[in-house]
Amino acid sequence: MLSRTSVALDAMVDTLKAAAESSRLRILTLLSRGDLTVSDVTEVLNQSQPRVSRHLKLLLDAQLIDRYQEGSWAYFRLSDSEAAREFIGGVVARIDLADPVVSRDLERLSAVKKRREKRASEYFSANAASWDRIRSLHVPDQAVETAMLKLVGEAPFQSMVDLGTGTGRLLELFAPLYRRGMGIDLSREMLSVARANLDSAGITNAQVRQGDLYAPPVERDSADLVTMHQVLHYLDDPALAVAEAARLLRPAGRLLIVDFAPHGLEFLRDEHAHVKLGFSDRQIEEWLSEAGLELLEKRDFDRRAAAAPGLTVKLWFARDRRLLIADTDTPQSPPTETA
Repeated sequence: MLSRTSVALDAMVDTLKAAAESSRLRILTLLSRGDLTVSDVTEVLNQSQPRVSRHLKLLLDAQLIDRYQEGSWAYFRLSDSEAAREFIGGVVARIDLADPVVSRDLERLSAVKKRREKRASEYFSANAASWDRIRSLHVPDQAVETAMLKLVGEAPFQSMVDLGTGTGRLLELFAPLYRRGMGIDLSREMLSVARANLDSAGITNAQVRQGDLYAPPVERDSADLVTMHQVLHYLDDPALAVAEAARLLRPAGRLLIVDFAPHGLEFLRDEHAHVKLGFSDRQIEEWLSEAGLELLEKRDFDRRAAAAPGLTVKLWFARDRRLLIADTDTPQSPPTETA
């Protein structure tokens, strides 16, 4: 169990005042199930937008929730503060979900999420053919995912960041291991898909946000695991993206990169916006070294097709070197939280 965070008396009084109102308790209950816009909360609570906005402001002022912008939309989520999350978790866990008001809120929330899923499904349908063509060129995703799970191991950790999260698949894959997960993507359409997928999987310990991989909206030295799955080949400057990913890592933090080996399939550049046609081990290893990371392992996943040319998927797994400087006797796994 994580050590409990102490809170000053006045701060606790302000927190209790902010939460001690039925509509705000309902909002906290809703946000414990995922990020929502003002319009979402307004629809679920069946209240006017000015009234909902006032409740949200009070919760923001009490630092129980956070707000972030995604294009013209503003999303609200539970605060990242350990003290706030512990408090909200304890309060929400004691609310009777069979209460008529709460039950109706959850029904409306389900309707909001089903609309998200419908939009995501429509986006997938419009792009399925092109994605399926690319998938046919390389090994099944399951083989790569199995290897990723084995490399990361079974030990739980605090924080994961998935850069270029796309559908949110890696957040779903590693959800049993991390306490907090964050997916970053520049595409609002893909973020809608990721939110729908996380909702469908019942994952509440992860969120997704719009952001640039060259300047991710994540604190430095904050992540135990950073992943970049089939992302680098879309970038003009993949070396810079690797360096930025490395800066997010805590000492002993790990970076997992999956992409393609060098290939000559020009149609991927012409038809699918691939900027780079794969990466060599030497390229990736140089970028990792320059970013202060130690390469732990690399793997190849060859499609081994008989006739048609295919793609070889590559996996590189690295670790922040600062652990080696701080404690040369410490094993490869990152430090665990103490009780």
